[in-house]
Amino acid sequence: MIKKTLAIMCLAILFTACKNEKKTTEKPVDQIAVSDRFNQMLDNYYEEGLQLNPVQATFTGDSRFNDQFSNPLAEETVNKYKAYYKKYKEQVAQFEDSTLSDSEKMSKAILNWECDRNLEKFQFKKEYFPIDQMWSINLEVGQLASGSSAQPFKTVQDYNNWLKRLDGYVDWMTSAKAKMKEGMVAGYVLPKSLIVKVLPQLEALTVDDLDTHLFYTPVNNFPEDFSEEDKKQITEAYSKMMTEKIVPAYKGLHQFMSTEYMDAGRETSGIEGIPNGKEFYQYQIKLYTTTDMTAEQIHELGLSEVARISAEMEKVKEQVGYTGDLTSFFDHVRNKKELMPFTDPQQVIDNFNTIHDRMKPQIDKLFDKKPKTLFEVRRTEAFRENSASAEYNPGSLDGTRPGIFYTPIPDVKKYNVYSDESLFLHEAIPGHHYQISLTQESTELPKFRKTLWYSGYGEGWALYSESLGKELGLYTDPYQYFGTLGAEMHRAIRLVVDTGLHSKGWTREQAIQYSLDNEAESEAGIISEIERYMANPGQALSYKIGQLKIRELRTKAEKELGDTFDIRQFHNQVLETGCVPLALLENKINTWIASNK
Repeated sequence: MIKKTLAIMCLAILFTACKNEKKTTEKPVDQIAVSDRFNQMLDNYYEEGLQLNPVQATFTGDSRFNDQFSNPLAEETVNKYKAYYKKYKEQVAQFEDSTLSDSEKMSKAILNWECDRNLEKFQFKKEYFPIDQMWSINLEVGQLASGSSAQPFKTVQDYNNWLKRLDGYVDWMTSAKAKMKEGMVAGYVLPKSLIVKVLPQLEALTVDDLDTHLFYTPVNNFPEDFSEEDKKQITEAYSKMMTEKIVPAYKGLHQFMSTEYMDAGRETSGIEGIPNGKEFYQYQIKLYTTTDMTAEQIHELGLSEVARISAEMEKVKEQVGYTGDLTSFFDHVRNKKELMPFTDPQQVIDNFNTIHDRMKPQIDKLFDKKPKTLFEVRRTEAFRENSASAEYNPGSLDGTRPGIFYTPIPDVKKYNVYSDESLFLHEAIPGHHYQISLTQESTELPKFRKTLWYSGYGEGWALYSESLGKELGLYTDPYQYFGTLGAEMHRAIRLVVDTGLHSKGWTREQAIQYSLDNEAESEAGIISEIERYMANPGQALSYKIGQLKIRELRTKAEKELGDTFDIRQFHNQVLETGCVPLALLENKINTWIASNK
């Protein structure tokens, strides 16, 4: 999973010069003028997007707005966003397709998609759910506050910038509480089971002992070149911010959510339990899969994929000599002591690095382009570890900050390694790290394209990457191969339980039981996953839908190109244009196949 603050990450968009698209050596003067105006319009779109969302600018490595925090819950901000998307939808419509190159036509199509989806979302009252246990802004700010994420703490100015940004964040916390109160009146509240998971995250930041507070971490880690006077000034300013604003804000929010909001919490699990929930879910499906599939179509697809993968799992069960049924084999894998060998969290990190070393000799056979951006594996921060999934945070556009694969290790003695190889392929290499870093490093793509994110494509690529394990010298251990089947099964199950929860009236408990019956994930892990789907309907569908499309396109290319098929070139074609809706990817690959016959 890639943590990109979802809709926020979709602010930077398009234009491109895909290498497989035909170019002419000379353009007529009038066409050059059109291209210049088109490209300038897209540059303006990107620049205005960063100004609207300064935290996103920080994540890209753009430091100009590091002291700013735009409150997305404020009416003024909402109106700015609406005007922004309407303006660029009108501007892009002024360019006729006949005057644009093929790559510019793709950019136009994606920009229209972006404007339409973002304008459509305003009718669904998402602002009434500003906080959840998995996806919300407070968790992102916690990462930044730790001093180990995108917000820099290298100079005195950096420290002062963060203080100013925190003022805006405190305003957001006030707005979040107000919006939740409005939601209570209008029937938009979280399920009680999710509120329960938010409370310890907030409570951890209500401590009065500043030295142990997450937001005080930068003060405990001053750069060596700071003068004593600077340290004193910053320490006093941070102490004042913490005691007068941050800690009281968290205490007030925790008090509200543990009492009034908890009492109002929904008993229902799915999004159909809120007003207009059915329509909202269909919007979410389109947003995340970039398709027009219905909930019913996806549910049936999920059931068929679960059956197919179960048959493959049976083969592994027989290979290792297990004689019980598949359900009991899941328990065998969950509890097998040999698969829980670690006593120190660092051993988990070391194991992922060993996996990387083992696959390096095979990478060149599948990829002739590799990112320059550095890569690290880190443990998920303690304050969110119990509710987090493994995830990838991209490096900065300029390459100065590495891509980071975060893995939660809440109890190292219970950490099961059976799926670690597939997890590394998904979150790291050649999954999210390759796809995102190559996009960011591209010399063909301008900045507004480099931070674009479509979950159907991005998560689809990462899940497809898991299927490359045998080609990369992994999955030689049957339990690790069972791990990749389990990972694929996990995504197939998502098609069933996400649609079950949000369109078929399933309870949280039904979804948990279906998962327990069909995969080897731990019960604690499954509960966390089901609650994740409850918090963000539709996101979990993107993985399998995208993976099946990319695998379908590879199979088609292999069949039609025969001996001339080059897997490295296929991967280049998929990766070189960055994130795109799946229909545009399919058109691109079909064109490539036709041109290479």
